[in-house]
Amino acid sequence: MIEESIIEILLVEDNPGDAELAIHSLKKHHLANHLLHLKDGAEALNYLFSEGLSRYPRLILLDLQLPKVNGLEVLKKLKSDPSRKFIPVVILTSSKDDKNIIEAYKLGVNAYIVKPVEFDKLVEAVQRIGYFWLIMNQNPNK
Repeated sequence: MIEESIIEILLVEDNPGDAELAIHSLKKHHLANHLLHLKDGAEALNYLFSEGLSRYPRLILLDLQLPKVNGLEVLKKLKSDPSRKFIPVVILTSSKDDKNIIEAYKLGVNAYIVKPVEFDKLVEAVQRIGYFWLIMNQNPNK
């Protein structure tokens, strides 16, 4: 496991294929050296709210359809906490449901991206997300 103080990207994704594609894309573009992959919402909350966490991730890629605790609940808890609400969260999901999109933005999501079905398009989308949020964006959590 990567040392907690250097996690740049937290990927919360239960689908092994989608997680593998996202990680491959970020590694290919040298954006995943400090990535932690968690498979459900409960793991994500346990990690993000653990007492020993000294530095927050610079980016959270969050699926909605997660076991134990869904992505909207994770987002709600994160964005309602004063010390964690500034962590950029990008929903990366297969859900095009307007209700989910509206709720995510009401809760404070930074971006909502529907996963492309095609392999190449998913790889490109994840690469662009990583590049923007880690290289271009100025993060207050540095």
